[in-house]
Amino acid sequence: MALISPSRRLRRTPFSEGVEAAGVKGYTVYNHMLLPTVFESVEADYHHLKRHVQVWDVACERQVELRGPDAGRLMQMLTPRDLRGMTAGQCYYVPIVDETGGMLNDPVAVKLADDRWWISIADSDLLYWVKGIANGWRLDVLVDEPDVSPLAVQGPKAEELMVRVFGESIRNIRFFRFGVYQFQGHDLVIARSGYSKQGGFEIYVEGSEFGMPLWRKLFEAGEDLEVRAGCPNLIERIEGGLLSYGNDMTDDNTPHECGLGRFCNTHTAIGCIGRDALLRVAKEGPVQQIRAISIHGDAVPPCDQIWPVYSGGRRVGRVTSAAWSPDFQTNVAIGMVRMTHWDEGTRLEVETPDGMRAASVRETFWI
Repeated sequence: MALISPSRRLRRTPFSEGVEAAGVKGYTVYNHMLLPTVFESVEADYHHLKRHVQVWDVACERQVELRGPDAGRLMQMLTPRDLRGMTAGQCYYVPIVDETGGMLNDPVAVKLADDRWWISIADSDLLYWVKGIANGWRLDVLVDEPDVSPLAVQGPKAEELMVRVFGESIRNIRFFRFGVYQFQGHDLVIARSGYSKQGGFEIYVEGSEFGMPLWRKLFEAGEDLEVRAGCPNLIERIEGGLLSYGNDMTDDNTPHECGLGRFCNTHTAIGCIGRDALLRVAKEGPVQQIRAISIHGDAVPPCDQIWPVYSGGRRVGRVTSAAWSPDFQTNVAIGMVRMTHWDEGTRLEVETPDGMRAASVRETFWI
């Protein structure tokens, strides 16, 4: 296997020391940073995540900060989701689109104040798009990447671990809301959110020097909870229908094709750059859409490329993520399927590296 050569272009994180000491076995590159992908094994990590608690280095979820009088206006220009009712202390999942309505990113927007926002981005150079919009429209706003590195605590025991470190009031944080908590005399934004369906929190560590002290504190406090280092898990995210930008969707897809139409308030999100294009899409409806697909038979190999989907010899879609699910005893998959074949129970064939496999469309994801 070829190795990735490290350089200053491939950045370590404030938690890399802890990740390496925990025995990380694999990485991917995400926003020009290292993102762990496996510790013991994908399946062993999956079982542990569902039973205990893990600490994830997700510093690669870089923040694009908007600060200034026009910060709110700029934020609304970027997304078709209506942000007028959003208050400081809330987090919103926001599709970000270009002028054609194509998906540029699917981040979480964190509203710190009316004039200060963080956009916690998926894997893309969104910073340059946001800077271009701000400068092209001559908005009174500073756009930059701050020294903020998220650390996720995920799993059914996540709340107990967080209470031990930050106190009982952590239980009062509602889903997709955040509070400000002290660590070593320093303010940290903590949100009830995360890239899993097991529940948990994301700690926005502002200041790289606090990374390893916080990492060590969490592991000391959670020893009897069987805390481990972990990472976003391929199997669990597919079971939960958590999309991966760049894998399951790109700028060739609209939010409606990605099943994100409920986050598009195109009639009221005045100012969104892609609004006119999305109004047409909403009126006509998508001709393809992301669906949960069960691929029958034994475990499929890793899905590191698009797998064509057929019906009666005619191509009707593609699978973009797939894995064997130990809990559901089937191959779980995410695919983009044409309207004529996306109904629940529709029988399909998927062309995998091991040959053609029978498959069927599900109405919902597994968890």
